[in-house]
Amino acid sequence: MIKHFLAFEKQIADLEGKIEELRHLSSNTDINIAEEIGKLQVSVSEKLKSTYSQLNAWQKVLVSRHPERPHFQDIVKTLFDNYIPLSGDRNFSDDNALTGGIAFFRGNSIFAIGIDKGKNTEDRVVKNFGMARPEGYRKAERLMELANKFSIPVIMFVDTAGAYPGKGAEQRGQAEAIARCIQKSLEITVPSISVITGEGGSGGAVALAIANYTLMLEHAVYSVISPEGCSSILWRSKENAEQAAEALKLTAQDMEKFKIIDEIIPEPIGGAHRDPTIAINSIGDVLEKKLKELSTLSKEELVRLKEKKYLEIG
Repeated sequence: MIKHFLAFEKQIADLEGKIEELRHLSSNTDINIAEEIGKLQVSVSEKLKSTYSQLNAWQKVLVSRHPERPHFQDIVKTLFDNYIPLSGDRNFSDDNALTGGIAFFRGNSIFAIGIDKGKNTEDRVVKNFGMARPEGYRKAERLMELANKFSIPVIMFVDTAGAYPGKGAEQRGQAEAIARCIQKSLEITVPSISVITGEGGSGGAVALAIANYTLMLEHAVYSVISPEGCSSILWRSKENAEQAAEALKLTAQDMEKFKIIDEIIPEPIGGAHRDPTIAINSIGDVLEKKLKELSTLSKEELVRLKEKKYLEIG
């Protein structure tokens, strides 16, 4: 059962609460209430389907931030074999928010790089709530260069509110680190795929979203600024975040329409947080298909594909 319900899921939460009550009751009595539980489960499924088929932009932002959505660490455990993390930027230090390494994906060597917000309070603090510092982006740049040297495809996963805006990060060249990471993403001549799994916020997301193919989960978002940040700038208050979300056109459907991304990966009914394993395996299936497509292209064709894609935007 989902531990955390969103504001617009109140009716779903009430129904699932009744199911849990009935299950608890049936375990303490001889009464068979399976039929009643079955009816409630059908109601939950119907309510989830109707609710999630008509989410507005702000509701999608809330879903993209759900703490139980698949994290990079979950994807690594489910999709990759023999994952070996590679640490440090060889310049300042290691970064726990942005991690990466070499692994096998369905029989093929790949470099996996991802931003992870963390699964619980302690993990989130260690990972700085998914906000990478300059050394994180320099580590990503180093891993891309290594992948390019050994002709190994790169798969990147994005879930961040943005790069860390602290004083130390700015002193160590946050903007320059992100810019060089983007530059390296454009320069590499190996197949590259990026997947926005949750929140794709600001330049911190763009740094890992530049690739031959950029994919998004159905309820993920991708934007130059958060709705709260946009609202604070335009209305001097965070109270207009919902209106800002609509104006920003940040949903996966908007991104596909504007040709910012290449494909939307469907999520289980009720969002990826309701069945992370199914969501992760769906990501894996699309990645496998896209890697096969890219493996038939030469280095020159891979570079031209990126050039054409990003020059046509706008």
